[in-house]
Amino acid sequence: MEPEVFELDLVVDEQDIDMLGHVSNLVFVRWIQDVAFAHSAAVGFDLIAYKRIGAVFVVVRHEIDYVRPALRGDVVRGRTWVSDVTAAKCLRHTQLTRAGGGELLAKALTTWGFVAFDTGRPRRITPDVRAAFERYVA
Repeated sequence: MEPEVFELDLVVDEQDIDMLGHVSNLVFVRWIQDVAFAHSAAVGFDLIAYKRIGAVFVVVRHEIDYVRPALRGDVVRGRTWVSDVTAAKCLRHTQLTRAGGGELLAKALTTWGFVAFDTGRPRRITPDVRAAFERYVA
C-alpha cells in the first residue's frame, strides 16, 4: 500500500529571490523544514506537543537535488512522506514542485533524529509519535 503524502503550498516572496533572480538554495532548505513542521503539526505534533513528551525531531542530514529554479510569483507545492523508521531516526522525503504544472524543482531526503529536549541525546521514537505518522510511512 502506498503511503499518504502530506502537501503544503508555499508562495515565493520577494525576499526569497537571490542575486541571480531566482529562489535561493537556502530558501529551499527552509521550505523543506517548513513542510516537515506543518506535516508534524497536522498529525498532532506541534512544538507544544513535543515539549510535553520531552523530545523532538532535529535534522541530522539533508541531501538535496536542485532540478529547476523557482521564480518570482511561483507557488511551490511541498510534498512529503516518511520512510525507514528506526528506533531514534527516520528518513523524510520531500519534493518541491511548481504548483501549476507539477514540474519538479527539487527533491530532498532528510534524516531526522529524535532527541531529548533536556540532553540533546537520541531517544527512542515514542509509540504515539509513530502512530501519528503511520499512514505517511512508506
